[in-house]
Amino acid sequence: MMEGLLKTLRDTAKCEKTKVVILTGKDPYYCAGVQLNALMRPMHPRKLLKLFEEKNRELFDAFIEFPKPIIAAVNGPAIGASVTSASLCDAIIASERATFHTPFAALRIPPEGCSSVHFEKIMGKENAQKMLKEGWKPTGADAEKIGLALKAVPHDQLLPYAQSVAEQWIKEGKTRWLVRDGAVDEYKRVNQRESKQVAESFLSYGFLENQYNFLQSKGKRKEAFAFWLLMSLRPIWARFL
Repeated sequence: MMEGLLKTLRDTAKCEKTKVVILTGKDPYYCAGVQLNALMRPMHPRKLLKLFEEKNRELFDAFIEFPKPIIAAVNGPAIGASVTSASLCDAIIASERATFHTPFAALRIPPEGCSSVHFEKIMGKENAQKMLKEGWKPTGADAEKIGLALKAVPHDQLLPYAQSVAEQWIKEGKTRWLVRDGAVDEYKRVNQRESKQVAESFLSYGFLENQYNFLQSKGKRKEAFAFWLLMSLRPIWARFL
């Protein structure tokens, strides 16, 4: 989950000895995204809306503000926020087993992680729309072809290759691309705007219904109940937003 990646960034941000960070997942997955149901607990609707917005903004600001180059070594399927955050890194090295899925349209939520702006910049409008609006799930090889990934490699070469790139960057004195391009403030503004839109969508009937059905299909009844309750009581609590 994204909480683990966020913790890694926080733990290394102030370590002077760390020159480049490599993020990867535990096989067979890279990351399944944000565990939204962990935030679902009884509170005033306006407070819950604010919590969603703050947590989303905090997550991607951590990547935007991170002072050192980051390599995302994507070892398997990446979904949602793990894809958009990886795109904010300085490079993605993709395993042959990697896939990149941003199912925002299917979930009835808008793009996040600055992807409404950044995807088009790095892969062109057509490919960005295919991922964000049509649910296209590129492989590692696809990701390299469209510019999302720097390189796609055999699975057993993923970390050695990422390490070699990191060592080369250290020799070159590479800096964060966001800092180099003077884009930190711009991307923080985009993230703030998107976070507000995403938070509002999290409390929409369509999203709540989607999450309820998904969790039920996975047999996660306790987690599904929280979304069922929010969905059932929405006509009442929505008046307090």
